[in-house]
Amino acid sequence: MAIEDLRKNEMMAHLLDALDKGKDIGHYGRLVFAMVARHFLSEDELIQYLQKDRDFNEEQARALYAQVQGRDYSPPKREKILEWQRQQDFPIIPNPDDPDQGNVYRDLQFPEEVYEHISGYHEQKSEAGHSA
Repeated sequence: MAIEDLRKNEMMAHLLDALDKGKDIGHYGRLVFAMVARHFLSEDELIQYLQKDRDFNEEQARALYAQVQGRDYSPPKREKILEWQRQQDFPIIPNPDDPDQGNVYRDLQFPEEVYEHISGYHEQKSEAGHSA
């Protein structure tokens, strides 16, 4: 069920397909995958998927998962994904000219705490800007 949910987003379907084929999706591809998929997959499922990347072993997958969980990363915005994509060979967003691709918030329903975390961040940033 969770994999089908992730496939509702074209970029995530692209990453899942690439991993299923054993492709190297690059550092940022793995990071984006983990930042989004952690809200849909169990720890073991996410780690198993990351290990499908031919250049990534279980130890590396567990370390990435621990980093993303520990820092409670929110799923990245399209602009950030495009910035990261320019730093690697693998295209995280297969068609960067399509403004809808890479927008995980358009196609996926995240747990409420994700939206609360983002809202809290923006409020803090706004308050910091006003007090400067």
